[in-house]
Amino acid sequence: MKFLFDLMEKKIGPLFEKGGKFERLYPLYEAGDTFARTPDDVTKEAPHIRDSIDQKRLMMFVIYALLPCLFFGIWNAGNQFNAANSIDSTFAADILRGSIMVLPIVFVSYLVGGLWEVLFAVVRKHEINEGFLVTGMLFPLVLPPTLPLWQVAVGISFGIVIGKEIFGGVGYNILNPALTARAFLFFAYPAQISGDTVWVSALADKVDGVTQATPLAIAAAAEKGIDAITMLNDAGFTLWNITLGTIPGCIGSTSAIAVLLGMGFLILTGIASWRVMLSGIVGCIAMGVLFNALPLDSAFAGLPFYYHLVMGGFLFGIVFMATDPVSCAATNTGKWIYGFFIGALTVLIRVANPAYPEGVMLAILFMNVMAPLIDHFVVQSHIKKRTAYARALNNA
Repeated sequence: MKFLFDLMEKKIGPLFEKGGKFERLYPLYEAGDTFARTPDDVTKEAPHIRDSIDQKRLMMFVIYALLPCLFFGIWNAGNQFNAANSIDSTFAADILRGSIMVLPIVFVSYLVGGLWEVLFAVVRKHEINEGFLVTGMLFPLVLPPTLPLWQVAVGISFGIVIGKEIFGGVGYNILNPALTARAFLFFAYPAQISGDTVWVSALADKVDGVTQATPLAIAAAAEKGIDAITMLNDAGFTLWNITLGTIPGCIGSTSAIAVLLGMGFLILTGIASWRVMLSGIVGCIAMGVLFNALPLDSAFAGLPFYYHLVMGGFLFGIVFMATDPVSCAATNTGKWIYGFFIGALTVLIRVANPAYPEGVMLAILFMNVMAPLIDHFVVQSHIKKRTAYARALNNA
């Protein structure tokens, strides 16, 4: 290995550095070099912070946390296909069929999004940022497995270019790029990525696909005097299979158990903010309990809060999307406020907006925009308290 590293540093590296033959392609060389080994660059002046995890390793930890959702999504997509087509299958057959459906979506997301990342890095003459490793995985996991690949390419292009690069790249974007891409597809191509129904692939000699109402859509459509839980049970949705995730839906967000596994990993490694996750769950519970207590003429409003926690993409959003360190609040107090309102707004949008049963995507994007304002008021509050304390000391 030492021979290879010496070859890269002494022979190959100089070709890509300033003045070298391939100077303009330095971002590609740097990306491959730092992916293979930890960079030896250090700051020249104090302060110094020693840590074994650089940005690329931090992003890879998020990828590891997403793997349970990816693997479950692959199996579930194959299982739903076989069930819709009355095919008796085994676990291996479900995995094979699911891989055929899901992996091309992941591949297109990384390929097209990666090309945009490289293009902007070359033009701006800066390093390829590792944040795309997460965006390229998050985006496919919030898509239905039947989405056309060209729409995947269009969506990730919009998310990377409009949602991030025009703001200056990673660290400057105010919106989560993966959610920006998802929102664009939702409003541009609602027939393929509807919030009311989901598509399950069917064999070509039958039909292109079959649609099925989501649990959220069924609960939202519950008529006056009918219990929403009863309607869910009649449609084949129980609290257990909704929590387990063995229902049609987006690739990575149907299983609350898979999300919780990733959540535990992120919290134990200290990669994502537990404050945002916990406050988001508290906000969801609080708004759910409030709607239960209010005398509203709505069956959806009477749905117990724990259904809101496991239905749709709430847990996936609050764990993997809301905790994006760039677009979420930066202060600790701000994280509590930011997460709480995401949870509360999710339930509010679900219950109060009959045209859009799922609310977590819009709630996170709205709070992304509000995050700088929240941090501003938190910082100003701290300054006022410290100023008052200093004056009290001077007067003492």
